[in-house]
Amino acid sequence: MTLFHWTVLFVGATFTLYLTIAWLCRVRDTKGFFIAGGGVPAPANGMATAADWMSAASFISMAGLISGMGFAGGVYLMGWTGGYVLLALLLAPYLRKFGHFTVPDFVGDRYDSSTARMIALLCAIFVSFTYVVGQMKGVGVVFSGFLGVTPAVGVFIGMAIVFCYAVFGGMKGITWTQVAQFWVLITAFLIPAIAISLKLTGSPVPSIGLGSQVLEGVDPARPYLLDKLTRINEQFGFGSYSDAYDENSGKWNRLNVFCVCLALMCGTAGLPHVIVRFYTVKSVKAARWSAFWALLFISMLYLTAPAVAGFARYYMVDDVAGLNGKTAQELPEWYENWNKTGLIAWVDFDGNGEVAFTNNLTDAVETRGDTAIMPNELMRIGGVPSATRDALLEDADAWVASHGGTADGGAAAKAELLGLGAAHHPDRDIIVLATPQMAQLADWVVAFVIAGGLAAALSTASGLLLVISSSVSHDLYYRVMNPQASEGQRLLVGRVTIGVAVLVAGWFGINPPGFVGEVVAFAFGLAAASFFPAIVLGIFSKRVGTVPAVTGMLVGIGFTAFYIVTQKADVILFNPEVAKAVFGEPGQGLRRPWCFGIDAQGIGTLGMLLNFAVTLGLAPLCKPPSAKVRAMVDSVREPEGEGAAVAIETAPGH
Repeated sequence: MTLFHWTVLFVGATFTLYLTIAWLCRVRDTKGFFIAGGGVPAPANGMATAADWMSAASFISMAGLISGMGFAGGVYLMGWTGGYVLLALLLAPYLRKFGHFTVPDFVGDRYDSSTARMIALLCAIFVSFTYVVGQMKGVGVVFSGFLGVTPAVGVFIGMAIVFCYAVFGGMKGITWTQVAQFWVLITAFLIPAIAISLKLTGSPVPSIGLGSQVLEGVDPARPYLLDKLTRINEQFGFGSYSDAYDENSGKWNRLNVFCVCLALMCGTAGLPHVIVRFYTVKSVKAARWSAFWALLFISMLYLTAPAVAGFARYYMVDDVAGLNGKTAQELPEWYENWNKTGLIAWVDFDGNGEVAFTNNLTDAVETRGDTAIMPNELMRIGGVPSATRDALLEDADAWVASHGGTADGGAAAKAELLGLGAAHHPDRDIIVLATPQMAQLADWVVAFVIAGGLAAALSTASGLLLVISSSVSHDLYYRVMNPQASEGQRLLVGRVTIGVAVLVAGWFGINPPGFVGEVVAFAFGLAAASFFPAIVLGIFSKRVGTVPAVTGMLVGIGFTAFYIVTQKADVILFNPEVAKAVFGEPGQGLRRPWCFGIDAQGIGTLGMLLNFAVTLGLAPLCKPPSAKVRAMVDSVREPEGEGAAVAIETAPGH
């Protein structure tokens, strides 16, 4: 069987499994639709939460980011892992004790305000849409690379599948579907990682293999793999693979690493689609146990991702196993498959017939130490206009020649190509998916990885769509617009909302404002700037009232969203010329990281601090919560099954 046949078999089998589960778990009441009836066992909820959490960003993009960035890429690993610990210990049990369907429900009742509920609802929808865009983009990447369809067609297929099982079963169907998706994605991630670790280092544990010596057949000198990666990285101008910070680059200096990490951590604790999972279990005790199980299951992938990233980097950059110096006839089959998508492409600017994959983005040859580094020729052209992209894919040499390409580096051709929006390097989202092919593993392993990538993207997309649906149906339609609505009416509104949300998310998935991990980081920043302070202060402070909380949320998410829009204006405003007219020239004024040099992925940290500052600053000046709300906060903080807390000062015998 060919790779195509294996892919169709695995993808078809897993999709059939998901749809069957959704059909068997279909629901007819709102409790089943929104919180799966509140009776999911803790281990199963842990698996579902892990699948919900390990999105396309974790499965597809995180290892790609670490692979390209080296040590600095660990910021995503630390932020997402630390954030889940923060959520499990600080917030989840209290929110489960509160016992409502959604986060806007908590905000609305805790701050005793329909305005607060509406602000939280808008924040939940905004954050969820931003996050689901990354998942849809991931679906498009997977399908385009292996089924010979365009990313747009791949997104449409994913939209149809998610729509079916989200509409049929609601949260109940999504929960049990995610249990199946967890085992698909984690097995698909671990099998190739173990196989490649054995092939390169002889160790069956990928994390140990990353720090081990390579086998003699890989390199007769048998260096440690990390040392070898650092050496070949520096050979082609990429810098050390294991240096902690790049203070000279600006983007990944200490400040940016700190801000991105903190935004990811606090954004995790404010993500509505993860929080709602703790409403699906029977008790607060079960919520704590499901958090334990989820963290255990998540660690299986997160501890392996750096090793996968290192293995992929070796196969991309090594001067023997990698692409550098290859001629058109020597390029491997995996490159030919992904080249058709435009996510990786070789444009021979200097006309010497050999690939130059380097970090030199100028037109002149750079000399670093004793090494002459050629201008980079390997890039992503998926973002250029379709006519240019098609011409490049058909005959790159002819295109370069017709646009001023010469042996001096093809300056005119490169200027035009890069001016059309192409990335300087291959798309990072293909790294995990292409690595099994780079390592020449069996076709069935490659096909299984494809199914795993789709499971990761679809599991999170379904959870996010359910959040959007519940926010509109429960928090807007039922709690605000029509409190007398029947369960049938609320279910209808929820299902129609999912349909609309799928269409909107699909459109942005076809036209995303960045790679998967970057888009998801934006969602985390928005969640940190809006929900995190409101939830933390709502649980642990009885003094914060409606006006401070609402003002803080508006300031936090407003500032963060504005900053992201200014940095990604070309895509978000749909047209570079419109972006230029609204915000000015790229790289100047508002179009550069104008706030202390902080990148858009980390600006949520500052938005969150602004939220805290505004909320706490206004609290003493505004009306405190009512006695009813203060009593509710006390009850949420009491252990389940116990009476009210005893005031020690007035207790008998004190």
